[in-house]
Amino acid sequence: MGDQIQRLLYHYGRWFIIGLPLLWLMLFFMFPLLEMAQVSFTEARRGIPPFKPLWGFGDDGFFTNFTLGNYQLIYDFYEDYLGPALNSLRIAFFSTLFCLFFAYPMAYWIARSPDDMRHILLILVLLPFWTSSLLRMYALIGLLNPNGFVNGMLLWLGVIDTPIPMMQTDLSVYLGMLLTYLPLMILPLYATLTRLDHSLHEAASDLGASSFTIFFTITIPLSLSGIIAGCLLVFIPAVGEFVIPALLGGPDQVMLGKVLWTEFFRNRDWPVAAAIALILMVIVTGPIIYMRYVDRGEDAEGERA
Repeated sequence: MGDQIQRLLYHYGRWFIIGLPLLWLMLFFMFPLLEMAQVSFTEARRGIPPFKPLWGFGDDGFFTNFTLGNYQLIYDFYEDYLGPALNSLRIAFFSTLFCLFFAYPMAYWIARSPDDMRHILLILVLLPFWTSSLLRMYALIGLLNPNGFVNGMLLWLGVIDTPIPMMQTDLSVYLGMLLTYLPLMILPLYATLTRLDHSLHEAASDLGASSFTIFFTITIPLSLSGIIAGCLLVFIPAVGEFVIPALLGGPDQVMLGKVLWTEFFRNRDWPVAAAIALILMVIVTGPIIYMRYVDRGEDAEGERA
């Protein structure tokens, strides 16, 4: 009897552990995504909600407001959306590269530190997440303003004669991205680097390999999974970023996040905004799904071989 109860608890407990996060994803990810897809195929209207129902039953029976007009509108006026889209991809791409450039040596240093120091260093990495990102952006504004700390220090040292314009430039946006997303790049890199077998480094060193050769032929290839994970964690939210370019950028740094905000709240054209959001999601997740499919195909071929 006791063994039977234990088996039942194991069986239903396993489904409970799997079902709880699955339910969470369905409620707060899948259903909103389906609703957004539905809104993208209907028409805008004045009122609440600011879009017509996609389908339903009225006095004349079943009706539908299905239309591809929102996507056609984006295609017809693609120049209004192409600039912010390319801007988003450019800023997200270079922000990811900058984060990787600064995060890799930091993650490598933490991974090679003594065990009692790793916890302290990881806490220091996570400290920015304990404060509001909005406060961090305003602190950065205080540093980069023409009368801010950086220009004031350079003027005091006599390095410059007039303040350097750093606000509302690509530099300020990239610094904001780096300040916000750097921990997201460090953590997966650290998790990968801590699992490296350092005996491989010692063996390569004994065979006469230089530190430069060891790093680029052993460390980098073995940490590639952490690099890919960190780049995805940074690139995906950076593409749709709204707060950073709105506070630190200028008219040349308009990204799709700003376009979405304008369509949702200023123009109140939710169907067009939903269509833009879906297109952005396909652009970002399409290559990821494709790469995952290719990796599975290669693994299957390797197993058959």
